[in-house]
Amino acid sequence: MGYIPDTDFVLHDVEEQKEQFLFQHSEKIAVAYGIISTTPLKLIRIFKNLHVCGDCHTTMKYISMATGREIVVRD
Repeated sequence: MGYIPDTDFVLHDVEEQKEQFLFQHSEKIAVAYGIISTTPLKLIRIFKNLHVCGDCHTTMKYISMATGREIVVRD
């Protein structure tokens, strides 16, 4: 299992920093906070008012498999 950032979802026209823009998406930061601040095996729910990009969707699947937790991201 390995994660490779999908830079096709970055809308900025900056070639070197595309991966850095993906790391700053709010749902990735929210799931990291949820993992460190809740008890193990507890469900993590994230609600957004914008659409979730494909890279974040893939990332959530990998994080869910790696941690053994159910993660629900709703936009």
